[in-house]
Amino acid sequence: MVEHWDAVVVGSGPNGLAAAIELARNDCRVLLLEARDAIGGGMRTRELTLPGFLHDECSAIHPMGVLSPYLRQLPLRDHGLDWVPFSASVAHPLDDGPAPLLVRSLDATAERLGSDGPRWRRLMEPFLRYPHDLLEDLLGPLRPLPKRPIQMARFGWHAWQPATRFARRNFETREARALFAGCAGHSVLPLETWLTSALGLIFSITAHVADWPCARGGSESIARAMGAYFESLGGRIEVGRPVHSMDDLPEARAVLFDLAPRPFVEIVGAAIPPRYRARLLRYRYGPGTFKVDWALSGPIPWKDPAVGQASTVHVGGTLEEIAASERDAWNGRHHPNPYLILCQQSHADSTRAPSGQHTGYAYCHVPSGSTEDRTAAIEAQIERFAPGFRDCVLARHVTTPGDFEALNPNYVGGAVTGGAADLSQLFTRPVARLNPYTTPNPKLFLCSASTPPGGGVHGMCGYYAARAALRRLR
Repeated sequence: MVEHWDAVVVGSGPNGLAAAIELARNDCRVLLLEARDAIGGGMRTRELTLPGFLHDECSAIHPMGVLSPYLRQLPLRDHGLDWVPFSASVAHPLDDGPAPLLVRSLDATAERLGSDGPRWRRLMEPFLRYPHDLLEDLLGPLRPLPKRPIQMARFGWHAWQPATRFARRNFETREARALFAGCAGHSVLPLETWLTSALGLIFSITAHVADWPCARGGSESIARAMGAYFESLGGRIEVGRPVHSMDDLPEARAVLFDLAPRPFVEIVGAAIPPRYRARLLRYRYGPGTFKVDWALSGPIPWKDPAVGQASTVHVGGTLEEIAASERDAWNGRHHPNPYLILCQQSHADSTRAPSGQHTGYAYCHVPSGSTEDRTAAIEAQIERFAPGFRDCVLARHVTTPGDFEALNPNYVGGAVTGGAADLSQLFTRPVARLNPYTTPNPKLFLCSASTPPGGGVHGMCGYYAARAALRRLR
């Protein structure tokens, strides 16, 4: 007997799961297909180094997960998700002196920024009046009327600038400039690029709204909770079901793809017009990612012990150093002292490592598809701010850009954020369309991080794609 579905979702990352949930919540019969043996996309946790040490394959710290306008309204705690907060969201060690810390309290953050403390407070305070409305306006496609027009206008006034220009115009101390640059580095763009201040502002603001948490037991706990909730709504999940072509899909009125443009084109082929197909294949992905996970005998021995309080550590020194590192990755070069995003989730989540021991990881941005081993450069950069770090390493696991793409075809060239979010692709992901989640084929939709608002564990791409599909289904 041939089963007919209202919708089939291909891929079970945070956006595929969010799309499936939203469709099921609206009384659709939904089938979710996942090529690997478990759902999750990048939300997977494994013993990559030694028994008893749990490492997240991709990201571990999820400010956008806990603050997502969509995910925060779902009953995921009832299905086993437990967010674990830290006492600081970000630390930014420098060669001498105390490290600036980004914590929930504006006053406590300002205290460690010296003369720039009042400036930081004046910049952030207006955005903290209606922060959830701001995030709802930002985490989605362009809309004619935001929920808070004045707040959005204020944000836009700052956000259009390059992060280097914004930091130098607004701050005088190396501490404040470095703290902002570390947040802006999540844009995976040269910090001289227009709009890179937007990411710096978003990440700074979120840290004053909620502590950046990890999921207890690993990021796969998010996927498990979302999957369990989806099934409670009557949805079906089938793992080990790769989709290589349209012939692999069951009958459905709509198909949503949690895929980047290139693997999407490989599957759908002639089901979309040649001109649209060619535009998708011109989509740019940006730099790749080189990541090292460690099993550690103890906590990282930071020169400033306060750095150990943070879930995320931006390792890279000054604004100028971080900007140089990100510029090199974009221009096809490997910087000798790379900017790192380091996470130390076992400091708050004791399930990650045996008693008294720890896990940690750091990654840097590298040219797309790079094959250069950056392990020594990454560990030297950490040693710079935490002498004796290498002596704590029990075992390490390396993930190259090629490894990332092999784990998940969405990570083209090792780009884990769904593609470059520069001015030409920020609002027109993956191509310029009135509704970016639709395609010229009325049955086919895109719901991946290659659609607005882009990368991160927030599910908003999936939510908006599901709303587009529901309008067609009705």
